[in-house]
Amino acid sequence: MELLLMLYLVPIFFSLYIFWRKIDQRRDRECYIIDYQCYKPTDDRMLDTEFSGEVIKRTKNLGLLEYQFLLKAIVSSGIGEHTYGPRIMFSGREDHPTLDDGISEMEEFFYDSVGKLLERSGLSPSQIDVLVVNVSMLSAVPSLSARIVNHYKMRDDIKVFNLTGMGCSASLISVDIVRNVFKSHKNRYALVVTSESLSPNWYSGNDRSMILANCLFRSGGCAILLSNNRALADRAMFKLKCLVRTHHGARDESYDCCIQTEDAQGRLGFHLGKNLPKAATRAFIDNLKQISFKILPIRELVRFAAVYMYRKMTNQNSTKGSGPRPVLNFKTGVDHFCIHTGGKAVIDGIGVNLELSEFDLEPARMTLHRFGNTSASSLWYVLAYMEAKKRLKKGDKVFMISFGAGFKCNSCLWEVVRDLGDGNVWSDCIDSYPPESIVNPFLEKYGWIKDEDPSTFKIPK
Repeated sequence: MELLLMLYLVPIFFSLYIFWRKIDQRRDRECYIIDYQCYKPTDDRMLDTEFSGEVIKRTKNLGLLEYQFLLKAIVSSGIGEHTYGPRIMFSGREDHPTLDDGISEMEEFFYDSVGKLLERSGLSPSQIDVLVVNVSMLSAVPSLSARIVNHYKMRDDIKVFNLTGMGCSASLISVDIVRNVFKSHKNRYALVVTSESLSPNWYSGNDRSMILANCLFRSGGCAILLSNNRALADRAMFKLKCLVRTHHGARDESYDCCIQTEDAQGRLGFHLGKNLPKAATRAFIDNLKQISFKILPIRELVRFAAVYMYRKMTNQNSTKGSGPRPVLNFKTGVDHFCIHTGGKAVIDGIGVNLELSEFDLEPARMTLHRFGNTSASSLWYVLAYMEAKKRLKKGDKVFMISFGAGFKCNSCLWEVVRDLGDGNVWSDCIDSYPPESIVNPFLEKYGWIKDEDPSTFKIPK
């Protein structure tokens, strides 16, 4: 009888053990943000209205029509006059960059933000197990990641990933790489370094689709420390809940809408096509179709399905339709929306599609105004704004949305692990945001250009 009992109990306990092991292993696969540090360049790199006008005037290939186009673009961009540019612009050499200009721009960011992050966390560089660097428009040999390894004398067995050409969505691609490494390695630290090099990428021609990039992009960057060590769970800031990547590169229209190329005169620049909003909308919708099932409660999905089916059946019996289309209420599963600051139109478009309030859009709008479009690092400035405003409370869910060349839309959901309130890069100015008005002074200073006659116009001295 005892032998028979043992025969029954052994497989039961073994099954329980296997089940416990799988649950326990899942805990080691969590992806936590321990800390992050956004980069604030020095004030001597600030692009105010007057200096921006000087830069445009010394671009010799521009005429009145291009001036009028740029004025309209910058006035409606949502960008203020406290953003930052690369040092090469302040020495007047943007038309003649060198490789060293791009590398020194990145090193200035690396050594500032990575250094501050490691010092604040109390970690030695030798404790970093994984390094992921994403800078889309600068490829150097040795790689930028190798330069970080060399500067900080990191271990020789560190896993290193150096990403280029991934565009403004590269931050979440880097996080996805870290997440996958964490699935097969316990108790690891990962460092993600995200930025963009503007020094070698100034466009000096007059193609409107390419001079637009000169207006929108600004200097910035962020270093993020992540870990899957369960012992650090209480110390962590955020826990990754899910991440979805959507890539429409197989569609020619999407692939061509945002691309580095040469104009008719052979000048290298970054083309932003007229079909970019359409491509972004398609990628965004396809991304939401996947991630909505991961982040929204069942009751909201059921409600949406019921309304959708009712509307579909009503439309079959009516030629007039049945009112506005049903929309998922993302606020049922999301507390904060961290939106890529690709421009005012990007923020407005997401706000309309997700039916967000001005309160929801404020972090993205204020980040665009204060720091501009800092490419892949912009998400972290938006997150830092939320933290500086003390919006992030334990248990809150933060939805990150980014877009990038290719064309890509990547999104993820973070859970706030503890109440947060550090100022990060906003510490010296958060009390002045939001300002009474975010209208920039370009129209007031250069509005006279709109009324000029092309036949008599001369570039002002």
